Amino acid sequence: MKYTKVKNNFFQDSTPEVAKNLLGKILVRVFKGQILAGKIVETEAYLDDNDLASHSAIGMTERNKVMFGEPGLAYVYFTYGMHYCFNVVTGEKGKGSAVLIRALEPIEGIELMKKFRNKSDIVNLTNGPAKLCQALKIDKKFNGVDLKTSPDLFIAESISNSTFEIVRTTRIGIEKSKDLPLRFYIKENKFVSKK
Repeated sequence: MKYTKVKNNFFQDSTPEVAKNLLGKILVRVFKGQILAGKIVETEAYLDDNDLASHSAIGMTERNKVMFGEPGLAYVYFTYGMHYCFNVVTGEKGKGSAVLIRALEPIEGIELMKKFRNKSDIVNLTNGPAKLCQALKIDKKFNGVDLKTSPDLFIAESISNSTFEIVRTTRIGIEKSKDLPLRFYIKENKFVSKK
């Protein structure tokens, strides 16, 4: 299957806009010549201004400096001492905003994803940020990778013209700024992490 990368300026919009626009796009990972791909069905925006849940709220650090880089970089961090989470840097360079990819609908390389996750149930392969990183073998080595030019990890245009309704709600698993409606998902998609 041939995937076409999104345009370079795709990531420059406001972070909530990019979070919405990522829905339906394809996250593509090339692992040893094999394609692992999934449709993005759930995202969360993390802002630079007045968003205490954002990693950038404390200013630039060694851990979060990629967030302040060019739009279109991958920001991958390690959490709870065991999980990776994959984000897309958005907006204006130097601001520190990004979109967390929360869930995918697997579309290619499913058998390999099952092996990496040690799961056979397709619904539970990529329905969470840590799960999708494990299924697609996304780890810290991708932190700072330019998704606009990387051959191994990128965002591609949708492969279907089907329309869908977007649900906007508050984010999951955070304590600060939890009232901000910055989570977006495709309505009635069974691969969303939490309805």
